[in-house]
Amino acid sequence: MMKQNKPITIVVASDNHFVVLIAALLKSIDLNHKTDEHINFYIIEDHISAESKSQLEKIVSPERISIKWVKSREIVPHNVFFPVDSSSFPISIFFRLFAPYIIDETLEKLIYLDVDTIVQDDISKLWNIPLNEHTIGAVQDYSKTIDCEWAGIPNYAALGLTPDTKYFNSGVLLINPKKWREEDITNKVIAILIKYKKYVRMADQYGLNVVFANKWLELDPKWNWFALYKDENPSLIHFVEIKPIFLNYKFNPTFKDEFYRYLSLTPWKNFTPISGNWRLLRKIQNKLKKILLKLI
Repeated sequence: MMKQNKPITIVVASDNHFVVLIAALLKSIDLNHKTDEHINFYIIEDHISAESKSQLEKIVSPERISIKWVKSREIVPHNVFFPVDSSSFPISIFFRLFAPYIIDETLEKLIYLDVDTIVQDDISKLWNIPLNEHTIGAVQDYSKTIDCEWAGIPNYAALGLTPDTKYFNSGVLLINPKKWREEDITNKVIAILIKYKKYVRMADQYGLNVVFANKWLELDPKWNWFALYKDENPSLIHFVEIKPIFLNYKFNPTFKDEFYRYLSLTPWKNFTPISGNWRLLRKIQNKLKKILLKLI
């Protein structure tokens, strides 16, 4: 009897505000997955409503894609405290650090995706890229190197790194969860973020790049193609910065059309873009929450 392939394992994290992004992402994966591997789609959820969960589960057939819900408060140990920086990123951005702990312990691979992505190719192609001796695979960020002034690793010299060291984007990660757990990567990243808090620019992306400097597998850029780039027929589109759900989206219009093509095949088919002021309000709320955490 032939040995069955282990399921493709994908992990995302979100709160209820960005469920609409998960809807488009999920449908894009569903439509473009042509091989016979089953997909386990884990959602680390931060107060996603019961109605939203029900609507998401209507998007795919459980025979092809199983949605598995994981409560964020159940994956973060009580003694773990995230560093409170001055950015407007929500605390939920750190949940990806716990992805290797929520899946079957026998699995040797997982794909982490930010929810502001859509997949334009068969996800099995990304899944089947060999990591070999690496713990993670990623795509170089559009800031390119660690000496970037607005991102990067400002204290790279003190860490013994050269300015031309490549800097990766953490929104799409191919991970060996066994090696991740063995190397205690989650605690290492959090420790780095706490120790060098004043240098942190892009939340946990800073910590991941410090821990994995010169030790990550570089993936083809098509697997994390930023929406501010021109259309090059990418395999995965990443809507960094302003998302297509906002009226002030200003990047590649073709990619926005693709997002809404997928969304039209979900219960959110009648969704219309919302004011960019809502985005700014969310950023202010995130900063206020961090100020409160500092006071606590």
